[in-house]
Amino acid sequence: MNSAAATPVIPLISVIIPAYNTEAYIAQSIQSALEQTLKNIEVIVVDDGSTDDTVAIAQQFQDSRLRIFVNEQNMGAAGARNRAIQAARGEWIAVLDSDDWYAPERLERLLQVAYAERADMVADDLYFIQDGEDTPRSTLIRESGHDFPSPQRIDPVFFVQTDVYGQQGLHLGLSKPLIKRSFLTHHHIEYDLSLRMGQDFWLYLKCLAIGARYVLIPDAYYYYRFRPGSLVKQSKVARLNGYCRAAQSFLQQPEIRNNPKLAQALSHNLSVFERNRAYYRVVEALKQKKLLLALLEICLLYTSDAADE
Repeated sequence: MNSAAATPVIPLISVIIPAYNTEAYIAQSIQSALEQTLKNIEVIVVDDGSTDDTVAIAQQFQDSRLRIFVNEQNMGAAGARNRAIQAARGEWIAVLDSDDWYAPERLERLLQVAYAERADMVADDLYFIQDGEDTPRSTLIRESGHDFPSPQRIDPVFFVQTDVYGQQGLHLGLSKPLIKRSFLTHHHIEYDLSLRMGQDFWLYLKCLAIGARYVLIPDAYYYYRFRPGSLVKQSKVARLNGYCRAAQSFLQQPEIRNNPKLAQALSHNLSVFERNRAYYRVVEALKQKKLLLALLEICLLYTSDAADE
């Protein structure tokens, strides 16, 4: 027996797909990964306790490059992604949400840029497409008001300054970069389990803050689907509580504190989170017809604004 022939091929890229109740979309997502022009990949699906046929549909694919894991209970997207990264064998990690899909040449193109630019992270533009439509309505870069005619190096200060909650900007927290797996493992970086949404922003910021070379290219190869019910059923106050905790934690980290411009940018984001949280506290109190609580929150909101002035 030829022992060399029996040696398993180590994939260049591990595509990780966290999935939860996406039976209508998971097949397109998996198929778009398996049909990449770059063939030396693996596709890791982590089902996060789905109650529909997501797992059964994923299991219908007959491709040795596909690996499926099933969480016995729902851990959230962060937990599912962390499990996939722990199982990954590829040199690079590529995230794909289970209701989105790739253009066929995406991974090959990003890998070419990664090698040419000696990057740790490479992201492309995103097509925004409404569920049920055939044509994207816009792209991430187009919506941002920025223009990048060629590959652009993204530094941590710019990353934070252009991703401010509720404001127009580049919002690269939405991007899906190809990430060097050894960078994540060497620095013990993983997704924050305490956040149900927005985990990507904080993982990317951690990478950037400790020196990752992040390159953005202006071409779009990722299809980001907007669909009813795709957002986590969590109040905006709860979500903003998580963002505030994350920002406060990051501001205590040496790599942030030792970069005054980055600390200033993140402090600004924190103040925006806090103002929005105060506003939505009033909104949620009014929706619950807790008028006294709403009045108290309004008083706190005006007191906070006066203090900022």
